[in-house]
Amino acid sequence: MVKHLKICGRVQGVGFRYHMIRVARELGITGWVRNRRDGSVEAMVAGAPDAVGKIIAWTRRGPGHAVVTAVEISEGNGSFERFDTLPTE
Repeated sequence: MVKHLKICGRVQGVGFRYHMIRVARELGITGWVRNRRDGSVEAMVAGAPDAVGKIIAWTRRGPGHAVVTAVEISEGNGSFERFDTLPTE
């Protein structure tokens, strides 16, 4: 299962990407995460449906200092070997 996520709120400057990488690797999720110039965080997550559901649930709250106001979820695509950070776009 592959999902594309756009996480909105106070999600930059709070360690969101760092923590998401750690959680993704613990769950066996592959894909990527990056900051967007509009202040959101974008991610592509791939893995078993249960693991993808768990990381989506995590993105709804994020790390301690994040304030997540919305998570937009759509179908994603791609095949990934690990979970990485991509440059801001």
